[in-house]
Amino acid sequence: MQGIRTINRALSSVLTLVGLVGAFVLLSVAPARAGENVFVEVTPNSVQAGSRVSIKASCDNDNNNRQSSVHSDAFGQVRLRPDKGFLTGQATIPRDKPAGDYAVDLRCENGETSSTTLTVLNMASPSKGPATGGGGMAGGRGTGSLLVIGGVALVGTAIVLGMAGGRRRSGAGS
Repeated sequence: MQGIRTINRALSSVLTLVGLVGAFVLLSVAPARAGENVFVEVTPNSVQAGSRVSIKASCDNDNNNRQSSVHSDAFGQVRLRPDKGFLTGQATIPRDKPAGDYAVDLRCENGETSSTTLTVLNMASPSKGPATGGGGMAGGRGTGSLLVIGGVALVGTAIVLGMAGGRRRSGAGS
């Protein structure tokens, strides 16, 4: 009975602590104000030349129902269209675009601006897979098979010894 009371007290203390930490976090977060919701995101932000990227932006909550545009030396100019409370669009990076970091600049109709960086990679693609061998080791008994057999034997021995020890103890107590 004493153990249950101790567990209940400990659980109550932990829940109280979690509640206090949660209240502190909620009270310390400042609410977002108008004018602070201007941003632009490019997904993925590192991409191989020749690939397509998605662009998501916001020109403040009241201005996301109008078209805006982004510009980058990586893909040129793209018009963003309203979509579920944000501005979205897509762009394709030309295959011959040199590798590097490119600014992506958002210009909103209300005069607000934002910027992010897009990293373009221009890595050569391999023409064939790596030479990893012909799989000659897969057919024979290797180290893996020996480990499995040894593990099964060890577990079997432990079960037999456990059963023999259990019989002795029950017989000795009578």
